[in-house]
Parts: sequence; C-alpha cells; structure tokens
Amino acid sequence: MPPESPDVSVVIPLKDEDANIDPLLAELVPVLEATGRPFEVILVDDGSTDGTFARLAAHEAHDGRLRLIRFARNFGQSAAFTAGFTVARGRLVVTFDGDLQNDPADIPRLLPMADEVDIVCGWRKNRQDDWLTRHVPSVAANWLIGRATGLRLHDNGCSLKVFRGEVVKPLRLEPGMHRYLPAIARQLGGGRVREVVVHHRPRKFGHSKYGLSRTFRVLRDLPRLRGLMRRAVEPPADAPPLYEIAEARE
Repeated sequence: MPPESPDVSVVIPLKDEDANIDPLLAELVPVLEATGRPFEVILVDDGSTDGTFARLAAHEAHDGRLRLIRFARNFGQSAAFTAGFTVARGRLVVTFDGDLQNDPADIPRLLPMADEVDIVCGWRKNRQDDWLTRHVPSVAANWLIGRATGLRLHDNGCSLKVFRGEVVKPLRLEPGMHRYLPAIARQLGGGRVREVVVHHRPRKFGHSKYGLSRTFRVLRDLPRLRGLMRRAVEPPADAPPLYEIAEARE
C-alpha cells in the first residue's frame, strides 16, 4: 500500500519512453528514499504507442509508492501535469521529465527550498542539447514569457520544479499552458519564486518532442495569455474535459 500521507508527490508525464523507464526509476526511487520523506511517484502515460505503460505496470506491481495513469490517447503535457496534480497527495509537488535529462540527484537540494518559497524552478544553465533548435528558441521564448507575465525566469521550460501543493493542485492547464506554469501557479501563492541551477544531461534514448515551434506557440499565446492564466485558476463551468483516463493504478 502507498504511504498514508506522502510529503512529496513527483509527477512525470511520459510519451513513448519505453527505453527510459527502467533507468529512470532505478535512479529516482533511491534518491527519494534517501531524503527520508514519504513520497509517491505519479506516472502519466500520455497516449504512448510503445511498451511504456506495460513497463510502468511491471514496476507498479512491486512498489506501492508508484501510481499510474494511462490516457485514452495523446492529450499533451499540460493535460498530463493536470491529471497528476489532481490526484497528488503530497504537501510538495515535484514536476519531472521522463527522458533522463533531468537529474534526480537535484531533487533533495530543491526540496528544502520549497519550505521557504512557493515555487522552486530549475535552470538548465548548461544545456546538453542542440544549440540552434533547442537553446535559441528557449532563450527567445523565455524572454517573451517574462515580458508577458512579469515573472522573468531563465528557463520556464525546465520540467524540474518544486511547488507547494496548494499552488498547483487546483490548476486546470489547457493545451500548451505548462510552458507558463510558474507564472500561473504564482497566482495562487504569495509570489515567492526561486530559480536554481540544475544539471541537464544528454538524451540517451528516444527523441525530443519539442523544438523551434515552441517560440511560435508562445507568440501565438501572447495576446490571450492573461485570459488563459485566469482560466487555469478559474475554469469556466462549461469547459470541456482536458483528458480521458483509460486506466489508473495505485
């Protein structure tokens, strides 16, 4: 059985990451155990077409601290985070990538900081990916997001973040809104945000699902961003479902 009251919930969206599951959990679980904090890991399979869910299920069968959600189809990273936030029970919520580029060893360093602020954001200062297709679009997108939201961060796109639970659990992120998650979550907190340099590792398996298009998506969102941020906190009563769950295991 999972712990009665986990202090930490780790939410990880996954899409066709079959080859990364075993090494990810082999690294992540011992790191979380070493913190001494009760934890749960919420793994959201966002419509994978490979063996991702079967591999996750094999791990879940032997570790009650793992909780699995499988979407009926691909709904996107924002929906996957929202599904994880909805069921998270921890006082602190960690967001994390499933591609092994985030380093689990950074988590114990960030957790104590979240006892002092609302949001701790990872900054991949030394990025280990393509300069033209990943780094340049990221710099441009971060500048645009800072101008539009008033929250200036070097790296909005880093998945490794730690939130106080109350600033993310109520959120309902429409497609693409995970890009603005710190600014959206800050609406529910005291505005205390800290950015911390974290490790960034080369991708070993699979391929990136993002690139130059990210900057254009941010440009598209800018005129309506304030409204989208409000909708994430106060969704309209007639808002359509953000995702459909095919299976959940815990």
